Amino acid sequence: MTLTIRKLSKVASTVMAVIGLVVVPPLRAAQDEEATKAVTKRAKKSAKDATSNAATTDTNTTNKPVEKTEGTKYPTDKAKQAKSAPAKTVSESEISAAKAAGKVWVNTASGVYHKGGQWYGATGQGKFMTEQEAKQAGYRAAKSK
Repeated sequence: MTLTIRKLSKVASTVMAVIGLVVVPPLRAAQDEEATKAVTKRAKKSAKDATSNAATTDTNTTNKPVEKTEGTKYPTDKAKQAKSAPAKTVSESEISAAKAAGKVWVNTASGVYHKGGQWYGATGQGKFMTEQEAKQAGYRAAKSK
């Protein structure tokens, strides 16, 4: 039996057709199933977060419904969208004393230090130190806007 290029070409196209009919549909179904699971998981987490946020922020009313915001893919809580000022982690007197001493605020979680501005003394984790100490400890300066 002699195989010519024409016969090989026919065999190859037949194999490709079989693969397209037998292998591809189950793969697509598996991908669709994984995507559905991921969306469901995100929706459950979003609903849980919204319920948790509403319960902790407003104790005098029932849980607030999550509203779909125009232009977004998933429902979000308006409180999450509003950019609020950071919560101060140290007192104003400590911040004033540190500024007077020329110290920077080091965000120990991100490895960035702030010489002033909205995040000075206001990140979740941090401490005051001199700029030289911060550089020696491996922290970098925050990018200015």
